[in-house]
Amino acid sequence: DMARKRQEIIRQLKEEGVFDLQRELSLPLFCLNIALVSSQTAAGYGDFAAQLADSPFAFHSELFPAIMQGEGVEQSIIDALNRIYSAPSTMHGDSPHFDCVVIIRGGGATSDMSGFDTLALAENVANFPIPIITGIGHDRDESILDMVSHQRVKTPTAAAAFLIDHAQTVLDSLGD
Repeated sequence: DMARKRQEIIRQLKEEGVFDLQRELSLPLFCLNIALVSSQTAAGYGDFAAQLADSPFAFHSELFPAIMQGEGVEQSIIDALNRIYSAPSTMHGDSPHFDCVVIIRGGGATSDMSGFDTLALAENVANFPIPIITGIGHDRDESILDMVSHQRVKTPTAAAAFLIDHAQTVLDSLGD
């Protein structure tokens, strides 16, 4: 029974003390360097990129392609996170190369979201040292991935809007 399995995973994440770790991170003030986990062909990916490009801010996003439905989701996203984590830093010191990670997937008829509900993926996301924003378009309940992420939004375009709003808020506060 899927609901019971999900409950069991959530309970385990809380027991391990990792369920809220992402929410304890804060987005950097200048959150412009974005690692994007998405399928290259997803409509949501194009929408996200276009929206950032149309904003007045100098966003830079790098795509780490992943399988976003069916069998390979869990391992594919974990692999993408590993590549993001080990991406060579262009910064000085130990600061990570990216300010945040955005995991997006457009909506679609597929009802198979089970890949977003696995313990291994949730643990990887929960323990990731950079804030992760999820915009996985679907109408059903939030996935476990959504629950452990730093910030959950409804769709890829909402993820872009969230980043643009964040940049605008910072800009406005600097103007005071």
